[in-house]
Amino acid sequence: MQTNSKTYYIIFALIALLLSGCSVKKFIPEGEYLYRGGTVSVKDTVELENTSGLEGELQSLLYPEPNTRVLGMYPKLYFHYKAQKEDPNFIVRFLNRKIGEEPAYFSDVRIENTTELIENRLENSGFFYSTISSNIKKDSNKRTAITDFSATVGRPYRLVNYSIIVDSLKDSRNYPIYEELENALSETILKDSSRYDLSAFKAERDRIDQYLKNKGYYNFNSNFILFQADTNLNQNKTYNLYLKLKEGVPQKSKVPYTIKKVEVYPNAAAGTSKPGIDTVTIEEVKFIQGHIFFKPEKLHSFILINPDERYDPVKSRYTSQRISSIGTYKFVNIDYNEVKPTTKDSLWHRELNAKISLSPLNKRSLRAELQGVTKSNNFTGPNLGLTYINRNVFRGGENFSITGSFGYEKQLGRDTDNSSSLQTGLKTSLSFPRLIFPGDLDKYFRYSIPKTKVSLGFDYFSRSNLYTLNSYSASFGYVWNANKYVTHQLNPFQIDYVRLGNTSEQFESILDDNPFLRRSFEQQFIAGLTYSFTYNELNVSQKKGKINFKMNFDLAGNTVNLIGKMQDDGIKTFMGLKYAQYVKGDVDFSYHYDIDRKGNTIIGRVFGGIGVPYGNSTALPFVKQYFSGGSYSVRAFQIRSLGPGSYQPENDENGYFDQAGDIRLEANLEYRFPLISVLKGAVFVDAGNVWLKNENEALPGGKFTSDFMNKIGIGPGVGLRVDVQGFVIRFDFAAPIKRPYADWEFEYDAPVFNFAIGYPF
Repeated sequence: MQTNSKTYYIIFALIALLLSGCSVKKFIPEGEYLYRGGTVSVKDTVELENTSGLEGELQSLLYPEPNTRVLGMYPKLYFHYKAQKEDPNFIVRFLNRKIGEEPAYFSDVRIENTTELIENRLENSGFFYSTISSNIKKDSNKRTAITDFSATVGRPYRLVNYSIIVDSLKDSRNYPIYEELENALSETILKDSSRYDLSAFKAERDRIDQYLKNKGYYNFNSNFILFQADTNLNQNKTYNLYLKLKEGVPQKSKVPYTIKKVEVYPNAAAGTSKPGIDTVTIEEVKFIQGHIFFKPEKLHSFILINPDERYDPVKSRYTSQRISSIGTYKFVNIDYNEVKPTTKDSLWHRELNAKISLSPLNKRSLRAELQGVTKSNNFTGPNLGLTYINRNVFRGGENFSITGSFGYEKQLGRDTDNSSSLQTGLKTSLSFPRLIFPGDLDKYFRYSIPKTKVSLGFDYFSRSNLYTLNSYSASFGYVWNANKYVTHQLNPFQIDYVRLGNTSEQFESILDDNPFLRRSFEQQFIAGLTYSFTYNELNVSQKKGKINFKMNFDLAGNTVNLIGKMQDDGIKTFMGLKYAQYVKGDVDFSYHYDIDRKGNTIIGRVFGGIGVPYGNSTALPFVKQYFSGGSYSVRAFQIRSLGPGSYQPENDENGYFDQAGDIRLEANLEYRFPLISVLKGAVFVDAGNVWLKNENEALPGGKFTSDFMNKIGIGPGVGLRVDVQGFVIRFDFAAPIKRPYADWEFEYDAPVFNFAIGYPF
């Protein structure tokens, strides 16, 4: 791009003028100083480990929090000050309400209180008798003040012995809890020579509490645990740590509980007091319902809570998770009720009754989805999807769904031939909430039982004046959650059959000019397996940084190759059909960082994928190739309008077919922020492209080479999103600043509009 240096000077001048207008010095009251925080340095005299971590912990004690500064300016504080003036305008009031900050003055700083906090935190970390000093730095010119603290610490106290104190021998004999406490200490996080640390004691107490809960101590509480540290019996700054139970711990809290009775109500919404209620007992678990809503023998495998076993919160949590994963129930409630002791001996053998109440979702539901589509080749039109779901169709948690789709696109505008395309499709799937496989393997899955899914699909696509495409698909596979983060999906049986028909002379000419494209359409039969792995932390609200990772693997043609028949042209066929052989894999990684709790978030994403044809194939099937651009990719470019490489199609109509590849690389950076109510905004920049693995004379510049970075499409943009409880309608506007085949140029006068449902990543 030919850049005028004068333009840069104008931009920089405008930025400087804007920032200078954000100066807040003139607003600071007489005698006040803006507090700019400070530092806490630890003077190490004994070569401590992780001194920087200790300094960071002490740094968090400084108060108040300094005002936000950007490039030396205080924009948030500036709008607060402006809003305090008489009759501020609407924009100032709005910005103050959204981003304004109260001033943090040095007069709010309490040096003595902060010194005490630092001293207390050091003592809690094992550093007793530390020396703390402070230094105040004021800048009269900038009207700011800084407070620096210095802490000189000595050798911390180290653990040499950790044991349990039993109040009396009689207490030890009567209550088994002391034996469990001894066992719990074998897994302690307080190791020999570990530094005295109050936070570590709290973590140890919570660990022991959870350990006892898992052993059946239903009524135990972490507040019953008391730690005592003794530094008088040892030398060289070491201490003994003693664990004991507080006085007055209830008797019921010192004994484990056993499950006496388990009752399951598979249709709690229907009530349990109506006439005709029937009870079916399977391995002492009672299933209570009127008409058979859910077959007891099918539901029993999801329940891990059994009579005559100790109370186990992990089994309770996993039971709830397993039942919820069926997809039949809206609510899963597990309640425990204490059984009143009837004899003196029963005081030492406490019991619980477990009641599992299940509230079903609506048995049938209908969902409609309407989208508007516009493409780089001027095709525009609506897409309609309609899905019908029947839950618990065979009374064993089986879910049946059928989805119909319809799309029509018309080529609009000048210099077009007014072509149109029609797409219709039908897909059915039946999901079983169990593993359909020889042998009883469900018992080996504790967190959730795998689902078995069978699906069939058909798609018809017609492009006027060019061709028709009939696609058939069938799959059989499994989906299961290994834990709350990890999901696996394995389809050992995956078949796709694509049939190209009614090709026009124009389309045959396109195929003649591009032999690779012809071969990609000729691979009519695709048979193999697919596997996907997902690690997702996005639903963990307490984490600021969240990872979302997806990996897909696709292998086709190996099995049918064993029985394929060689033809005269050297290509093998199966049942008279040419089949594909390839291996394909890709990874999609995104990191979401929550700046604050207001909804300000930064997201970074990278995607990489490659497909390698071999054996019976010299090119990937057309339906398996990668493409770039569109609402979920590089949004400054229309869908399928990037690449491969630096290839630039002379005819947009032909480009729709050609602009796909064997390799895809993308990167995205997006900042999301709240506006008003359910309306949210975003600014972003996307980059990416697709490439060919092998040279294709029909697509010059399409091969992946070492200078691939110069052949990436890049574009920034802004977006508006309507987010109603997770349902997102998204509008994104973006424009290219770098095309793969051209120099840098910001095409602000030709923005691309994207409309989509859901976030892009």
